[in-house]
Amino acid sequence: MVSGVALMAIRTLALSDRNIILTGYTGPNQPQIGRRIASRMQMRYLNVEREIEDRSGTSINEIRALYGESRLKTLEAEVVQEALLYRSAVIRVSGQTLLHANHYERLGETGPVICLVASLDAVLQSLHLALGGRYHNPNERALSLGHLKREWAVRKLPGLYEIDTTYMPEDDVIEAVIGVWQQVVI
Repeated sequence: MVSGVALMAIRTLALSDRNIILTGYTGPNQPQIGRRIASRMQMRYLNVEREIEDRSGTSINEIRALYGESRLKTLEAEVVQEALLYRSAVIRVSGQTLLHANHYERLGETGPVICLVASLDAVLQSLHLALGGRYHNPNERALSLGHLKREWAVRKLPGLYEIDTTYMPEDDVIEAVIGVWQQVVI
């Protein structure tokens, strides 16, 4: 399931140094799940996208609009480079970021990459609730669906651990992620 090289790299790290790399898109509450996993495992938490926004003082979409995709990728590379130094952390990173450069391989050497997914119906329902009346605007909906499609592209990568969260309450998702981490790193 995971490449032999990545698995060997993970296992060469001390157990206390191994990370959980969390990606995927199941709805707007995913950062909360990452924070809860970190709290439960007594690990640090890093949300790569939030760190980019905090450093730049603006949203990812505004960075893209004002400075272009290349500036965004530069900021992503800087934050991912720092994330590679983290040990015993839950690192939340978008699928789009993982697909750029060698981020997937490098982060995968620090811990398993776990992708949380849900059925398309469940994701659309979450989007509808999150967007409210804007969901009925075809442009807003198209932007959200385009984002979802880019996020789910990461699912094709080899060695990715995927958890279907469609019918799982948040506490069960947390238990499943911890279970996958324990199976891979111990």
